[in-house]
Amino acid sequence: MAYDVELADRVRELLAAERGVEAKPMFGGLAFLINGNMSVAVSSRGGLMVRLPPADAERLLARPHVEPMIMAGRQTRGWLRVATGGLKTRRQLAAWVARGIDFAKGLPPK
Repeated sequence: MAYDVELADRVRELLAAERGVEAKPMFGGLAFLINGNMSVAVSSRGGLMVRLPPADAERLLARPHVEPMIMAGRQTRGWLRVATGGLKTRRQLAAWVARGIDFAKGLPPK
């Protein structure tokens, strides 16, 4: 399954004012990197993968439409998957994208 092009366009729009943004095909989806660090990715399985501080994950998992990100049968620490139901409005999407951006900006550039 290909990634959701409309969702990718919405993410691009939110990232338009950011410096150092690069969109790259990864894992069958489209990842958005900030200074070479992944921040969010539009998933080929639907929804958005969001990179964040691992300590925040437990609290955010209690929200609707949020689940752990599983790759190769293992939970990926510091990443969450947000289903499309939790990304319907600009405000919902912007909040998740901001989390990913903030985390990626705090990492050393690659």
